[in-house]
Amino acid sequence: MLKPDTWALTILLASLTALGPISTDMYLPALPGILRDLDTGHAAVQLTLSMFLVGFAVGQIFYGPLADRLGRKPVLAAGLGIYAVASLACTLAPSVELLIVARFAQAFGAAGPIVLARAVVRDLYDGPRAGQELARMGSIMGLAPAVAPFFGGLISASGGWRLVFLVSCAAAAAILFSVWRGLPETLKAREVAPFSARTLFGDFARLLAHPVFRAYLTVVAATYCGLFAFISGSSFVLQDIYGLTPSVYGIAFGVCAGAYVLGTLIGQRVAPRFGAEVTITLGTGMLAAGGCVMVLALLGAPSAWSVIGPMMLYMIGVGLTLPQAQAAAMMPFPERAGTASSLMGIGQMGSAAAVGIGVSATLGGTGVSLALIIAVLGLVAAISFRASREARRDD
Repeated sequence: MLKPDTWALTILLASLTALGPISTDMYLPALPGILRDLDTGHAAVQLTLSMFLVGFAVGQIFYGPLADRLGRKPVLAAGLGIYAVASLACTLAPSVELLIVARFAQAFGAAGPIVLARAVVRDLYDGPRAGQELARMGSIMGLAPAVAPFFGGLISASGGWRLVFLVSCAAAAAILFSVWRGLPETLKAREVAPFSARTLFGDFARLLAHPVFRAYLTVVAATYCGLFAFISGSSFVLQDIYGLTPSVYGIAFGVCAGAYVLGTLIGQRVAPRFGAEVTITLGTGMLAAGGCVMVLALLGAPSAWSVIGPMMLYMIGVGLTLPQAQAAAMMPFPERAGTASSLMGIGQMGSAAAVGIGVSATLGGTGVSLALIIAVLGLVAAISFRASREARRDD
């Protein structure tokens, strides 16, 4: 069995959190092949991505509360099993309709690993050490957006789009084997209340009634939403408005992803020495500064670098803030860490979906509206964290 405070355990947990993003990014180069082979339209192919996001959000409702009652390991194994079977169904799908259904099921399975990886961290570590572990996992997971499309392109070019899903199935099987053989059961005290809709929403309500959880949930959601706003709007702004080619845009996106990894590495050094409070304060300050600088830069000298440079500052803030805030949100609830992780995931995905709609509805001809959204979200994270100081101190 893998032991805490080892890189082997960190890598296994990071692979669990990366499964969802890789499932989206790795198959993007295969979309034209799906369009041709299944003789369908762009809208239907796009639905294979949209339904993945829906399934990912829905799945996060259940895994945490179930794992608080049944244990981390069996529920995690079930999620990985669902993912593997659904990936095989994607491989064999004879029509785009069945592919859409299989993608929903694949996402439902992928939701379990990311929820339960955070819960396992809370089971094993306390305080700044939990935030440091999530930051380490984030450093590894941050590589996924850069490498997944590249490998997806190689796989689809050599064996077609179905091979991409077959590789996903094999990866899930390998991770499931590693979990079953190497991951100890980390849940110390099980929730005794039976699982039902009433207890589920009752647990969610009790968490939301806790002022410290609400404060960290707000920080997590605002931080992630600013990142998601950039993901959903940057392609249009940087390519259509400021003229970057797809290849240069890919490099720019990779640079921003690298800034996120840099933020997690800084957080691993800062949090153990100065604590999560200082780390999140520094991180949320960078979120607000990055957004505001982007607005001012676009108003003064609009260019691609007026977006990319400030976004790098924002992404360093994400790397500092997100792991520490996620760990701190679960800290008061050792007996409901899974439920807390689920509710965080729901809050992130639900608010990000709303922000994505707002970005698509307001994009103009300069990118200022995107910068304003990112700036507002950075300020929300910074102000809400400072405003909750007394509640956190009294907890």
